[in-house]
Amino acid sequence: MNERLNNIVHVVLLIVSALLIGFLSTRYGFVHDISRSQRASLSEPSTKLLAAMPGPIEIVSYARPQGNLRKTIGDFIARYERTKSDLTLTFIDPDADPDAMRAAGVQIDGELELKYNGRSERLRTLSEAEISSALLRLSRNHERLVAFLEGEGERKPDGVANADLGQFGATLKQRGIHSVNLALATTVRVPDNVDLLVIANPRVAFSGAAAMAIVDYLERGGNLLWLLEADEDNGLDALAEALSIRVLPGVIVDGAGMAYGIQDPSFVAVNRYPAHAIDKDFDLGTLFPQPVALAQLAPPRWDFKSILQSSAQSWNEAGHIPKAGEAAGDVSYDGVDGEISGPLDFGFAMTRLSPRPGTHEQRVVVIGDGDFISNSYIGNGGNKDFGTRVFDWLLADDALIEVTEPAAQDRAITLSDPALAAISFGFLLGLPFLLAGSGLWIWRRRRRR
Repeated sequence: MNERLNNIVHVVLLIVSALLIGFLSTRYGFVHDISRSQRASLSEPSTKLLAAMPGPIEIVSYARPQGNLRKTIGDFIARYERTKSDLTLTFIDPDADPDAMRAAGVQIDGELELKYNGRSERLRTLSEAEISSALLRLSRNHERLVAFLEGEGERKPDGVANADLGQFGATLKQRGIHSVNLALATTVRVPDNVDLLVIANPRVAFSGAAAMAIVDYLERGGNLLWLLEADEDNGLDALAEALSIRVLPGVIVDGAGMAYGIQDPSFVAVNRYPAHAIDKDFDLGTLFPQPVALAQLAPPRWDFKSILQSSAQSWNEAGHIPKAGEAAGDVSYDGVDGEISGPLDFGFAMTRLSPRPGTHEQRVVVIGDGDFISNSYIGNGGNKDFGTRVFDWLLADDALIEVTEPAAQDRAITLSDPALAAISFGFLLGLPFLLAGSGLWIWRRRRRR
């Protein structure tokens, strides 16, 4: 009797435990991402971005209740909800009030609206890159204004030519940075509301008045990005003096690129970076076609930090400029005409106390190459990522870096020919014979009974 009672109590306790576990599972959840590249979790930049956004974030999805779209969106946004407790997701059926949806501009099923600090953005793509980039734009206190100088043959931020910066300009727009063209021939002064002035390789020398307008902007505390090329007659000697820099003759030739399969020695590949906020935790390789070396003038008026350096196998070739396809052995360091052996700096980040009211630090970046973010080369390695880091630092958005969709590193399986043949033989012949043999063995065993 006691044993029977014990069994009944054991069964009752087991059932109650199962019910309690089931109830608790509806109230509390546990999620663990076991994928190799953590594709089911938010990336570290997205996590840091959410931590830097105080206050609630509201996401509205205009998705129909039919089908699995709401579940797909909910599961994806749950990554953000687990990281930020005051981020909420609300669903609205677009068919409930079609007129209101048309008035609101809702066009596709599942369209998202992100709301933060009284501002909002619409998205039609469900991805971490899109959502986190939109949150980044909403997190900015105001839209950043970047002025690209024009009128002297500079690279255009909206141009489609190979040398222009159209693709990079589109990236800036996606990140909430507003780009405008500024012609100093018609504007005698750079406006005070310009957050950053960009000089992108003019092909015609600036007039004396235009050059002094740039220096005046600098002396008023403006931030500056200056992209240089070899033998560039830009008429900006006064600016170089104000920045305490000098451009070394020729172009950098770097034999270390041969290890990466780069046949042109005047293309400098960089995969190690000096310690600076721009380069922090940046592990992507970048490619710079025919960069020029930079040197500091003494005494410097700025706090200099190198952000780009060539290898110890480099020098500034001031005599014979190598052509594409020319072997590195066809050029050699001879130490004449101002040639200096590497490593050589070709990117500087410079700071000093800002004279602008309400701004603590003035920032300038000078890079001895403009091709790396041009339409022709922006897709090489981490060129675009490095370019956005430069702009974020110049605009004092040190913590805001590009959020990219994590790649699936565990999807590709590479098999040798013998392994592929063995698998094919196993499925076509081995497996059928194994099934037939097991069936025959079971049949004979039952016959003997």
